[in-house]
Amino acid sequence: MRRRDFIKVIAVAAVGWPLGAQAQTPVIGFLNDGLPDSFGSRLQAFREGLRELGYVERQSVEIEFRWAEGHYDRLPAMAADLARRQLAVIAASATPAALAAKRATSTIPIVFAIGGDPVKFELVNSVARPDGNVTGVYFFTAALAQKKLGLLHELVAKGGVDRLPR
Repeated sequence: MRRRDFIKVIAVAAVGWPLGAQAQTPVIGFLNDGLPDSFGSRLQAFREGLRELGYVERQSVEIEFRWAEGHYDRLPAMAADLARRQLAVIAASATPAALAAKRATSTIPIVFAIGGDPVKFELVNSVARPDGNVTGVYFFTAALAQKKLGLLHELVAKGGVDRLPR
């Protein structure tokens, strides 16, 4: 699955999960630890995913953005600010943002997209069956990198590095 397609899935989950009970225009809280400029293509995919569901920003859905711009110490206050609002869901796109959102609310649904193991970071008790108000996906990139290094080490130790494609 391409990253863009994945972000669309997150958008679908973010809006589709809690909206059945809401009659007014839904509001999504979007919490990120980075800069908006560095998130451009993923934001575009997020909006496209919403549009595919019939949710157009500033028409049928509102999005409250919070960008920590690398200042992780700002995340708790930003998450608390979002938690005080009437949100349908909080979309947290990094581990620190997801952790801040989880600490800020136990009632607003939180959808995360992170690179680390959400069980290890205590976002959920189980990947297969997330509990509470937190769910999402994580990319196995770190675990795969470790596996690749292990395989490379094994190849070198057995003299198989000469058989690698060039």
